[in-house]
Amino acid sequence: MAFTPFLYLASYAASLLGNSIAAIALPLIVLQSTGSLVATGTVAVATSVPAFLVGLAAGVVIDRINRRTSSVVADVLSAASMAALPVVDHITGLSLGWFVLFGILGALGDIPGLTAREAMLPAIVRNGRLTSEQLVGLRESTGALMVVLGPAAAGTLMMLLPGSTVLWITAGTSLLAAALTLLIPSSVGAVVSTETPAPATASAMVRSSLWTEHMAGWRMLFGSRSVLRASTVLSLVMVVALAAMQGLVLPAHFALHEQPAMLGFVLSALAVGTLVGGVAFATLGGRLPRRLWFVASVIGTVLALGALSSLASTGIIMASAALFGMCAGALGSLTGVLMIEAIPETMRGRIMGTQNSLMMLAAPLGIVGVSVIGEQFDLRTAAVCMAIVWAIAGICALALPTLRSLGSHAIPMAEAQERVTNEKQ
Repeated sequence: MAFTPFLYLASYAASLLGNSIAAIALPLIVLQSTGSLVATGTVAVATSVPAFLVGLAAGVVIDRINRRTSSVVADVLSAASMAALPVVDHITGLSLGWFVLFGILGALGDIPGLTAREAMLPAIVRNGRLTSEQLVGLRESTGALMVVLGPAAAGTLMMLLPGSTVLWITAGTSLLAAALTLLIPSSVGAVVSTETPAPATASAMVRSSLWTEHMAGWRMLFGSRSVLRASTVLSLVMVVALAAMQGLVLPAHFALHEQPAMLGFVLSALAVGTLVGGVAFATLGGRLPRRLWFVASVIGTVLALGALSSLASTGIIMASAALFGMCAGALGSLTGVLMIEAIPETMRGRIMGTQNSLMMLAAPLGIVGVSVIGEQFDLRTAAVCMAIVWAIAGICALALPTLRSLGSHAIPMAEAQERVTNEKQ
């Protein structure tokens, strides 16, 4: 059991590294194979919609079966979808249809795998020697490190390996993640419930349909003025603002100034800042008041994004990106701990699946929003608008009564369990 947190973090790192490599390599492979930018965009759209829908539905399944099993199956499915592309390329050659088909199959594993892995967090804490602050902080730092290593590895592999053969590497990382997860004791992935199990009759199964259980999770997530709802909304706004800056504002800014190479340095500064913030929270998260972490992180991200939106100089952009990453890393770690405490054990799959699906939609929403503003006005105005949106969200979060006291469970577990029971009656 002492090695359980290590296995968990190693599995998380392997999965995220593969995703980071694929995020860079796959669009380039589509472009090389089809010669069409429209085809590249078509694959992205065609895979995002199924991923969103599957992410919503899979949460109920994850709440019904062993979460370790769910994670392993999702990783194997992702590996198979990636490995199939170079096989098809070798036999018949790749076309748009093949990319869409295997992109959709891969999407069936992406969000469910992430959700299952996140749903195991409380059990990992219980079965290891790390506190929730330490584990979540280290996970945040691991994610930031993989975001730095992934694009660099993708660029190197694309130079060394011909065409779609790069995808063998991403398939291998997914299989490695599955193998590491299998080493975690099966008991860690079991869904622990204090409820008395109902008779497994046909009528009971009808009453406990996928839709009914999903809606119960949705009501738990958004149906009360709790830390859970406030944290989710705050995270969604952050994803909108950050995706707009990373996905459009910064690339367009450096392209206009003929400094495309600087974009990589700025994004690396952002990731390194996130790494530092996660490590700081893992080290000091349990020693300092949570409210202090929350206030400092929110204010820091507001100031950093404000400076970043000025697009004043490369030095200011890089420094503000690093500061934003550091504060966002701490804020994301704190939010992760709050989720561990706030979400009932038997509803983690549904609630986290909904959160992950919404986060996936939030990113393109931010990019579309900032593109419309930039088209109507200019790039700096669009960036300032995103900074204002995040500032408003941050100020509201600081003023919310539910986020003023974060020292205890966001929703008492007895109350949460009572809500679950009431939903099923």
